[in-house]
Amino acid sequence: MKRHLIPLLRGMLLCLMAWLLPAGLVMALAIGEPIAFETEAQQRQYQTLVRELRCTVCQSETIHESNAELAADMRRRVYDMTLAGHDADAIVDFMVQRYGDYVRYRPPLQANTALLWASPFLLLLGGGLAWWRMIVGRKRMVQRPEFTQQERETLQRLRRGD
Repeated sequence: MKRHLIPLLRGMLLCLMAWLLPAGLVMALAIGEPIAFETEAQQRQYQTLVRELRCTVCQSETIHESNAELAADMRRRVYDMTLAGHDADAIVDFMVQRYGDYVRYRPPLQANTALLWASPFLLLLGGGLAWWRMIVGRKRMVQRPEFTQQERETLQRLRRGD
């Protein structure tokens, strides 16, 4: 590498780091302040629930990871209900009633979620079937076709150069 490019690359790297550092700090502060609990069990329940409930705005993040205002409201509701003595099932039931089954990262097996649970197996079955058909198709292509007597004679004449 040319020696005059090294300072340029180093400067570009420093600019990139200076640009990304504030974004990381904002993400760290967005989750919120540490929360106080009366018991260790309440803290464990809260931490478990905020990592199992999906943010309905972000859709690919838990409410623990999300910076959306709705996620902050959901965390606050989980915190309040945990301190009020509600168990995890009651809190999840409340969230499901309010936001639907989509709020769960692991939805239960029901009639409306059966396709969701069956889709990995259906995809595996479909892939296996496609693979099997491809293998069978290759075997058919590899087999030599049987020539008629007239075709054999024509091939013999072509080989001899007649």
